[in-house]
Amino acid sequence: MRIIISPAKKMNVDIDSLGYNQLPEFVKDTEILMKYMKELSYKDLKSIWKCNEKIANLNYERIRKMDLYRNLTPAILSFEGIQYQYMAPGVFETDEYEYIEKHLRILSGFYGILCPFDGVIPYRLEMEAKLKVYDFNSLYEFWNNKIADKLFSESHCIVNLASREYSKCISSYLNEKIHFVTCVFGEMNGEKIIEKGTLVKMARGEMVRFMAENKIENVEGIKRFNRLNYVFEDHLSDQDTFVFLRKENKNAK
Repeated sequence: MRIIISPAKKMNVDIDSLGYNQLPEFVKDTEILMKYMKELSYKDLKSIWKCNEKIANLNYERIRKMDLYRNLTPAILSFEGIQYQYMAPGVFETDEYEYIEKHLRILSGFYGILCPFDGVIPYRLEMEAKLKVYDFNSLYEFWNNKIADKLFSESHCIVNLASREYSKCISSYLNEKIHFVTCVFGEMNGEKIIEKGTLVKMARGEMVRFMAENKIENVEGIKRFNRLNYVFEDHLSDQDTFVFLRKENKNAK
């Protein structure tokens, strides 16, 4: 079983807490992206990033000085988004680190796919970015089926905790051998299930922590997830979609 999650836009450098294990699988492809981005102007990069001047200046300086092989941070400690805050890998025990290194994979527009202890540097490049890389019209074309093939070579059972932007890199290449389970974290609004962005990110992080703490090895085990007031709803789920609904907290004031 493998768990896939999205990266986060905000990243940091932490070369002191834990060492990295290895370089990313597709670092040579990342070199191609880096070289291309170094050739772009500040204006072009800011357009790709769709961000304010402060963030654009920060990432432009990062591109100018970028070195894929020095001062590397383990990927799991580098990303700082809401999902990672609720996963809280900084306080994992050794066996939990071992679990996520085996089971967890982070999808990335820049690196393709990352193991938690792959060494990375801060970057800004979303998978949906309007970036034409040499003969490729998008990052989806650039990576093609390479990310999915790597993931499928590791396991035929995938737990999808990634956004659609990133899970598309995998779901576009599914075959009959792959069991691809997407987790939905929502609330009922009439007869519709509504997903709220921030709450979903929180739940995805908590789900990874739940799986690591409980050493979940079978996809059926995630049905026991009951954090942040989410409960698995069997009647709304099927073999490819596990629905967790958020219940009102009776103890809340």
